[in-house]
Amino acid sequence: MKTIAFDDVLAEIGTFGRFQLRQFLLMILPVVFNAFSNLSYVFTAADLKYRCYIPECETRSDALYQADWLSAAVPFDRNQPVRCERYQPFVNITDSDYYLQCQAPDFNRSAITRCFDFVYEDNAATTIVNEFNLTCDENTWKITLVGTIHSIAQALALMLGGLFSDRYGRKWALLLCIGLGSTLGIVRSFSVNYEMFLAFEFLEPLLGSTMYTTAFILGQELVGPKQRVFAKSLCLVVFALGEAAMGVIAMFVHNWRYYLLALFIPGLVSLTFLWVTAESVRWLLSKNRNKEAIKILQKAATINRKTLSESTEKYFASNHYQRNEASQLPDASPSFFEQVAEVFKYKRLTIRVAICSFCWFTNVMVYYGLTLNSVTLAGDKNVNFILITLVEIPGAVCMNFILNRFPRRMTQFVSLALCGALCLVTLAVPEEDSWIHTAMFLFSKMAISFSFGVLYIYTAEIFPTNLRQSLLSMCSMLGRLGSIVAPQMPLLAKVWKPLPMTLFGSVAIVSAFTILEFPETGNTRLPNTASEAENLKQSSSDSDRSEN
Repeated sequence: MKTIAFDDVLAEIGTFGRFQLRQFLLMILPVVFNAFSNLSYVFTAADLKYRCYIPECETRSDALYQADWLSAAVPFDRNQPVRCERYQPFVNITDSDYYLQCQAPDFNRSAITRCFDFVYEDNAATTIVNEFNLTCDENTWKITLVGTIHSIAQALALMLGGLFSDRYGRKWALLLCIGLGSTLGIVRSFSVNYEMFLAFEFLEPLLGSTMYTTAFILGQELVGPKQRVFAKSLCLVVFALGEAAMGVIAMFVHNWRYYLLALFIPGLVSLTFLWVTAESVRWLLSKNRNKEAIKILQKAATINRKTLSESTEKYFASNHYQRNEASQLPDASPSFFEQVAEVFKYKRLTIRVAICSFCWFTNVMVYYGLTLNSVTLAGDKNVNFILITLVEIPGAVCMNFILNRFPRRMTQFVSLALCGALCLVTLAVPEEDSWIHTAMFLFSKMAISFSFGVLYIYTAEIFPTNLRQSLLSMCSMLGRLGSIVAPQMPLLAKVWKPLPMTLFGSVAIVSAFTILEFPETGNTRLPNTASEAENLKQSSSDSDRSEN
């Protein structure tokens, strides 16, 4: 019987018809919810502006963050009141009317004392900082730890989610991720102390954060090869819009408990819509569940107003597809560790893996670092967060056009180097020029977002077929260290305020130059073996010379 590839079947039933469009519209929901899961802690664990409460000069009902008399009672740093210190009042002052004057002579400016009662800039805003009293420098690490714990859980979830999805199916993995993630997110909103909040900040992404990957696979496995790049860009755009939506919600919901409910309750509601999601036909065929696969293909053909031929149905029903796929696989599939060990037999491949891991670390750290630091910029922090997420969209849209016209290596180099340069130039912009400072910050985020998108594609092209998935996973896992480090940047800013941006810029530029060691993969045949990948640089150079 004639061999039929699955892409031939897609051409028969329609590579992107109404059936696939419905599938993609459904996948928008988990992509958005994954954005909510990834960065909800930016708002729930957001640090606040506060200063000491001065009972000699104010009452709780009329206390204002900025008051005319404040400089007499509280030390200032960079035009802002110091958060946890105040001047000690002179003990011999007893006249309450005189106290209300709050003049400089009322306080001993050479005696600074610690305070434990505070006035917040926005009294309506509630985060875990004022809810669980995580104030002053000694508690800063508890705030940054939230993001780090979340990132560690995400790294572990990459392994758990993939194993569950491969064994029990994409659809069930997606439904379980959204169901558990949303439930745990809602439970987190009822946390009674910091320890409970931190525990659920770990459990929620551990069991729910792989919904993006699963949704992406479910969406892509039913479209043709020419539509897969578009599908990737669509996911990136939707993810950015989901992040921006978080900033919009934060404008209206100022209590972190209600904020979490607003983010996660829709996830549970969406399960009723996602129940009609079609399972991955490729996965069903790999599990010999041919009848279910054929039903989905017939349904897709009907909705797309196409016809699935009888010969195709018979081909899949008779298990010819499985036998053909099995014949293309090696007799014994090596383990992950055996595959990785093979890499170290080749010098260039070993160097390539090291550089690739470093580049992933750089992209992840700078990407999340800039996103988290956006709330520290001058102006409204919610608006800044919205802008810093929306700038990802132009990069996602332009990536498809640029990669098909320019070399991979130089595109990756320029985007990383440009991001690094912009981060360093931002340091030279005076804080008084807030709009210029914000603009430079946004361009830096746009550059690293574009670089991140290119890196996904480039990484898959520089490794051999039999090791591609394993090495891509390895680089991605090591890159997750960047998201673990990124939330700790505020601690570095305590040491020296420009240090985070200096680190982002320097590491990005160094990483850009290491990219030049990679081979050029544009318009070249992808390597199938480690030997071919080892010689890819030489063959690419030869190809470049022949073109010249």
